[in-house]
Amino acid sequence: MKKDQGPGGQTEIIFTGFGGQGIVLAGKILGEAVALGDHKESTLVQSYGPEARGGACSAQVIISERTIHYPYVRQADILVCMSQGGFEKYIDVLTPEGILILDSDLVQPRGLDRVHFDIPATRLAEELGRKMMANIIMLGFFTAVTEAVSFEAASEAVAASVPKGTETMNLKAFSKGWDYGRALLKGRQKKAEGRTGA
Repeated sequence: MKKDQGPGGQTEIIFTGFGGQGIVLAGKILGEAVALGDHKESTLVQSYGPEARGGACSAQVIISERTIHYPYVRQADILVCMSQGGFEKYIDVLTPEGILILDSDLVQPRGLDRVHFDIPATRLAEELGRKMMANIIMLGFFTAVTEAVSFEAASEAVAASVPKGTETMNLKAFSKGWDYGRALLKGRQKKAEGRTGA
């Protein structure tokens, strides 16, 4: 599901969650992947709550084919939520046709009547034995369902951005999120076509 670019040929993205989940790192990796791998323009603006760990934080990323003159997200084309507080704070910033992505174990979109994508990113990271890699799983899922960044650029940026010695495990986490996203899209396509089974 490729996200069409918003007005001005750019895509505005918000990652939000708790400090300590690697939200800002996910935004940084995305911005670097787009700039260095996909050769587009990108900006990153980060914000933290009163406490770096456990407080609310967000990363605002803008992707464009052209020069970006204003780095803050005004209306998000894609919103990624890894905390309930982040969801409640930013859901009204998402455009009506925008893509909403949630960590399904951490965010309950009560009363929300719109199509969205769910992944239990934190639980999948725990299954890998590294809860702190939930952000990388989410980034892989984001890459699969939005196509805002290429798989190659994103995976290369992951390998270049994580601590030395953890590249293999982080790439495994990235692939886990990617595979989950591709399977989800395939299932939705089959359902839309009225097909069942393998």
